[in-house]
Amino acid sequence: MHSPNVAQAGTAGRAPMRALVSWVMFDWAAQPYYTLVLTFLFAPYFATVVVGDAARGQQLWGFAAAAAGVIIAVGSPLLGAFADGRGRRKPWIALFSLLFMAGLAVLWLGKPAADTATIYLILAGFIAATIAAEFTQVFTNAIMPTLVPAHQLGRLSGTGWAVGYAGGLISLALMAGLIIANPATGKTILGLEPLLKLDTAVREGDRLVGPFAAAWYLIFMIPFFLFVPDTHKPPPPDAPHRTALAELWDTLKGLPQHPDMLFFLIARMLYIDGLTAIFAFGGIYGAAVFGWQALELGIFGIVLTLTGLIGAVIGGVLDDRIGARRVIMVALLILIAGTFGILSIDKSHVLYTMEVAPKAAGSSPFSSIGEKVFLAFAMVIGIVAAPVQAASRSLMARLAPPDKITQFFGLFAFSGKVTAFFAPFSIAALTAATGSERIGMSAITAFLLVGMALMFMVRERARTGPGTQ
Repeated sequence: MHSPNVAQAGTAGRAPMRALVSWVMFDWAAQPYYTLVLTFLFAPYFATVVVGDAARGQQLWGFAAAAAGVIIAVGSPLLGAFADGRGRRKPWIALFSLLFMAGLAVLWLGKPAADTATIYLILAGFIAATIAAEFTQVFTNAIMPTLVPAHQLGRLSGTGWAVGYAGGLISLALMAGLIIANPATGKTILGLEPLLKLDTAVREGDRLVGPFAAAWYLIFMIPFFLFVPDTHKPPPPDAPHRTALAELWDTLKGLPQHPDMLFFLIARMLYIDGLTAIFAFGGIYGAAVFGWQALELGIFGIVLTLTGLIGAVIGGVLDDRIGARRVIMVALLILIAGTFGILSIDKSHVLYTMEVAPKAAGSSPFSSIGEKVFLAFAMVIGIVAAPVQAASRSLMARLAPPDKITQFFGLFAFSGKVTAFFAPFSIAALTAATGSERIGMSAITAFLLVGMALMFMVRERARTGPGTQ
């Protein structure tokens, strides 16, 4: 899941409730892209059906995700210069929203066994949507500190996170449960006739995922543009003009004075890359191993989203009781075990060496032992994914110097993007070199292991006062 960034701790009063609700609706509006396109439905469909070769499809999707990540890493700091309180944000949000919806609409072209030109056009749409989604967040996050006082930013950000989860779950239930039909049965995941009469021969239900996410975004962003204030507060006349890049450079130069922060930010870059890759490629791997279609992928997505909601609640309680660093360490250990568990499964084996009967053609969803074990390991991953991300933000609040907490939260946001391309690129390159989805996916474990090792260098210290969460 994407997460709101605390870009600037302002001293704003509390905006009207309709403004707060409308700001939170951005996460609801954008989440179907992450849930339906990036993770559970379209990515596996693209690899296995549009391309028709799971290994090559995973490779192409990975390189496209890597390309988008590079552009995001380079562009986000530049856009930050416009999102630091010195200019209006809504025109930029509108611009990138149009690009976002246009990129999603292109996914409709993804017919089975598409020609090369169409495949690359779809990848271009995916790259455009990915870039636009992340750039839009730069500006929506910059608005957040103008809506509530600094001591309420955590609640507003957390509410957006929870609402985004709910939006992803509901959109997934709608698409997989009421619209996308299994080509073999003509029924949806719920065993119902689909609401829309779509041609299953050319997989119109699966192709509708992109336009559906675009329409969802368009509808639920209307309150944001109507009710969220776009306050422009120019700096005092005697204030030096500094760009976001200049602020970032000052913070980077000061990092050696804060070794705990330095190790934490590097560790986070790596383990968040690995975690993101798990969700981006997990469905593709399952589809390659078991031949999953929209029915199975829909169940898979709903289960992981529900376990994520549970994990978010449990992780928040544990964070307060045992500390954010310990939550991160335990969660990463479980993530590593779950990833090795996922990779231990192929068509006829679980736990690497234990032979099981392959999934029978035409059998019901998750009827094979391999699928059940795969789902169990996926649920383990799902339940600790949210605590890793939530506790990372909490740990940042504890480590950041009180007089520079805004700058360090900006660096925290940047660190989540600067190497976002590396894990997808590694998976794609390893898959291309070996022709094996399993070996390609094994790159994820390196990111998690190194990230966890660096966390041993981080000391968590409690502090009180402004900025503590």
